[in-house]
Amino acid sequence: GTLKISGNNLVLLGQSNNTVWSTNLTRCNLRSPVIAELLPNGNFVMRYSNNKDSSGFLWQSFDSPTDTLLPDMKLGYDLKTGRNRFLTSWRSYDDPSSGNTTYKLDIRRGLPEFILLINQRVEIQRSGPWNGIEFSGIPEVQGLNYMVYNYTENNKEIAYSFHMTNQSIHSRLTVSDYTLNRFTWIPPSRGWSLFWVLPTDVCDSLYLCGSYSYCDLTTSPSCNCIRGFVPKNSQRWNLKDGSQGCVRRTRLSGSGDGFLRLNNMKLPDTKTATVDRTIDVRKCEERCLSDCNCTSFAIADVRNGGLGCVFWTGELVEIRKYAVGGQDLYVRLNAA
Repeated sequence: GTLKISGNNLVLLGQSNNTVWSTNLTRCNLRSPVIAELLPNGNFVMRYSNNKDSSGFLWQSFDSPTDTLLPDMKLGYDLKTGRNRFLTSWRSYDDPSSGNTTYKLDIRRGLPEFILLINQRVEIQRSGPWNGIEFSGIPEVQGLNYMVYNYTENNKEIAYSFHMTNQSIHSRLTVSDYTLNRFTWIPPSRGWSLFWVLPTDVCDSLYLCGSYSYCDLTTSPSCNCIRGFVPKNSQRWNLKDGSQGCVRRTRLSGSGDGFLRLNNMKLPDTKTATVDRTIDVRKCEERCLSDCNCTSFAIADVRNGGLGCVFWTGELVEIRKYAVGGQDLYVRLNAA
């Protein structure tokens, strides 16, 4: 193939000189020629030769990710343009056309979460919501002094990126068949090393354990009913099949209810969640008890003592317990 600038557009031509891809730009400034440039950070840009400012880029590869997220690239939604930036695996090792695995931000949930998908529809792993420091479902990102994570949620964008604070260390996120991989290159190493991979273990399998149960690698079987709940199907539960989950031993009573704190948890799927980012955390319990449909809550932003609350209504699904990391989850129970 041939890559060239034609009519102020970047055009990729096939073997028969047919157009395979084009930037399809309509803006035109005849006074300044257009150039294409690969920047040191890996961003391939088109710009006017007399304008090096990033705000003046006509097109940039960082807006069209393939299978890899580099430092300072953004993953998620540009709400002004409607652009959704997500990762897509290669079809094969030597074929960069789109494969069957994608990693994208789902903003249809009560709180946005990144989802690993097969064929754009089958969910196989979710990140958990952002808690001000990390995604609750990816504790592997904790405690790295050479990398910082940025998550922005406002009326302009909902996006995630990472930045290297030590420029001698390199890192990238790459999606491949059925997995999301973090690679690092730390001197004196001479190549990329796999730092972590998602899904990590059996507890990362979505809905392995049903509603009101959680997965714990340190127990056998790995599915456990939350205290105050019993298996919905005892026969299948005894056969180590926890997919049908658990049910309350005692129904909620309203004013007499209390909360059970579960620590080091991956927070439940946020499809039935709502968030109030301004409420004092000391009011979370009171707010949940005032809503007969509220089944649990967690702190929305864990920094500086905590701010805001996430509330769940309906059943709690897709929970797991970590040895390290995760977050406190407060589950509503009948005080009796």
